[in-house]
Amino acid sequence: MKHVFSNDGKAALKAVMTRRPLLAFDFDGTLAPLVPNPQDAQVPQSVQRRLAGLAARVPVAVITGRAAADARARLEFAPCRVIGNHGAEGFEDLPSAAYRAAMDGLRALLRAAPADVREHGLMIEDKAYSIALHYRMARDRDAALAFVRALVKRLPAPLVVSYGKLVVNFTAPEAPHKGDALRRLVAEHACEAAVFIGDDDNDEPAFASAAPDWLTVRIGKHSPASRAMFFLDDHAQMAMLLQDMADALPP
Repeated sequence: MKHVFSNDGKAALKAVMTRRPLLAFDFDGTLAPLVPNPQDAQVPQSVQRRLAGLAARVPVAVITGRAAADARARLEFAPCRVIGNHGAEGFEDLPSAAYRAAMDGLRALLRAAPADVREHGLMIEDKAYSIALHYRMARDRDAALAFVRALVKRLPAPLVVSYGKLVVNFTAPEAPHKGDALRRLVAEHACEAAVFIGDDDNDEPAFASAAPDWLTVRIGKHSPASRAMFFLDDHAQMAMLLQDMADALPP
């Protein structure tokens, strides 16, 4: 995996931007820097302005683990779609009630152990169709993660469990993932190609689903296990990458 600002990365970016691509972005750690409390996340103005400019020229979507309404409220432009809950929310024909019901077993376990949740410093983010357990603010992060892993073993019905940056995400087994959402958006908007940018293991399904002539970028130092084509050092370089994307679009 090479840096997206390398010669190969710049060539790949230029090639994909000439084909009226769909541009899709994760939210936390990608459009907004990671913060201790997810409710404090904000997209920098330098990123907001460039996203608005791109959205006026090509379809721009957000595919996030957040609830769609939460992410949309933090944006100062109108994306063509905001897909929430890791792909489980945002398309009208999804069986949302089933995804919500799939979380009930986990909800019951968490309600039955409020003292343990407090003791381990967990923040519960119930997004209706998925649940995230954050342990970024835990005093003992290892102990908090061990508690969550033990909780997983007690689930009355299997859920898809993914481990991100100081967060554990739970989704319904039958729910679509970010890769499913990305491909559906490309078809929906009749685009010839796509760019997807994310920063975490939850974005890997989108990286893996990308066609060879698309462009995928993982934010963070080179990760040998990632399926992304290129990487970006950190979130601070996002505004520069968005500007390069705009400059590469045909007039």
